[in-house]
Amino acid sequence: MDSAVARERALDAAEELFYGRGVQTVGMDDVRGASGVSLKRLYQLFPAKELLVEAYLERRDTRWRGRLAEYVERHAEPEQQLLAVFDWLGRWFGEPGFRGCAWLNAYGELGATSERVTGQVRAHKRAFREYLGALVAAAGRPDALAGQLFLLAEGAMVTAGVTRSAEPAAEAREAARRLLDTG
Repeated sequence: MDSAVARERALDAAEELFYGRGVQTVGMDDVRGASGVSLKRLYQLFPAKELLVEAYLERRDTRWRGRLAEYVERHAEPEQQLLAVFDWLGRWFGEPGFRGCAWLNAYGELGATSERVTGQVRAHKRAFREYLGALVAAAGRPDALAGQLFLLAEGAMVTAGVTRSAEPAAEAREAARRLLDTG
């Protein structure tokens, strides 16, 4: 198996295991078993588990933000795009196996000890905040609204992860709609 295929198989397995069970409960041998990539090859690709976690978060970020943007872009009006963010979150929260925000989960487990993980988490949150900022600007709304919507979305993610309910997205959407209506 070539390196690109082995890397994707390892990342697929790592994503399923890390997101489903938590980073610290999963060892490299678990990733080896789930991916079919030999332990030697796995360590050639990712010489340390921290590097695998970093690559998992980076790849998940690209996919997550891409899925969000694809959904939001289906809506023509800028204000509807802002509300569509919360609709998409509700869909995500309702997916089988939803276990909260992968970046917050990883940060909770490793943020105090891994600068690499902390860097990935901060980059993801910054990119999501900037995405909301671009939507707010396209809607001709004040910049401060982006921060407010970001906090609503992040709060919904945390609450949905804890409660295992999609309802926080609907509640955050309603709060976002009210913010849009007032200003």
